[in-house]
Amino acid sequence: MATPSPLSARDQTFLRRAIALSAQARREGHHPFGALVVSAAGEVVAEGINGARLPGGDPTRHAELVAVSRAARQLPPDALAACTLYTSAEPCAMCAGATYWCGVGRVVYALSEARLLTLTGRHPENPTLDLPCRDVFIRGQRVVEVVGPALEDEAAAVHVGFWA
Repeated sequence: MATPSPLSARDQTFLRRAIALSAQARREGHHPFGALVVSAAGEVVAEGINGARLPGGDPTRHAELVAVSRAARQLPPDALAACTLYTSAEPCAMCAGATYWCGVGRVVYALSEARLLTLTGRHPENPTLDLPCRDVFIRGQRVVEVVGPALEDEAAAVHVGFWA
């Protein structure tokens, strides 16, 4: 497990916004995950909540994928490279891939995949992959900075009772 990195005040603010988005997703009946992309200037470019819950949902509509794909439609590659993806949970392999392919240069996440598994157990709606996002990014040809886990207890609180 990665050692938690100290967060700047700005990182804490935006990471808490991602956690708030995860609470919004839960209130709306979705899996409790939220994410946002923030520019180098500190402007929110795009937000996303999970929309993967079946029936009616799309299993690929994870919050991170929603946020980075929206950002990629708005910004050129050089601006995306300077952006940060803030997410309530560590990006899964699919979302890490989407983040890489969209060109976002930095990821800050709250809840680790390992901690998420302790909350979800073997729930059929969230068959977690034991594949840290760092392992996905390190295979790429460009660097994606990763910070996390951080604020794990705050992010975990949103999941309590959801996966029962």
